[in-house]
Amino acid sequence: QVQVVESEGGSVQTGGSLRLSCASSGDTSNTIVMGWFRQAPGREREGVAAIYTRSGNPAYSVSAKGRVAISQDNAKNTLYLEMNSLKPEDTAMYYCAAATKVQRPTGGVFSPRQYNIWGQGTQVTVSS
Repeated sequence: QVQVVESEGGSVQTGGSLRLSCASSGDTSNTIVMGWFRQAPGREREGVAAIYTRSGNPAYSVSAKGRVAISQDNAKNTLYLEMNSLKPEDTAMYYCAAATKVQRPTGGVFSPRQYNIWGQGTQVTVSS
């Protein structure tokens, strides 16, 4: 079973940038989609970006479009999330997730239920 671990979160000022990392280990051969989610206190977990691992095709949530870029380095088994023009509302715990099987009915790549493997999160704080 694949395992994922997030890192490189931190504190930045409004307008700043961060590059989150997600390292995968174990059997990664069955990974279909990987995604970045975030959850602020008192709020539901929401999708930020996702990538179809075999093709490299990305997908972005409406709120993240134009400000984030998801990418992967298959040789290093590492997923990245580059975030620019950060806003205070981006403050949240960011989670990396992997989907090794399709859940049906599917809610799409931004449905947390599509992912069966989750990291423990990395905190991102954006000050105003």
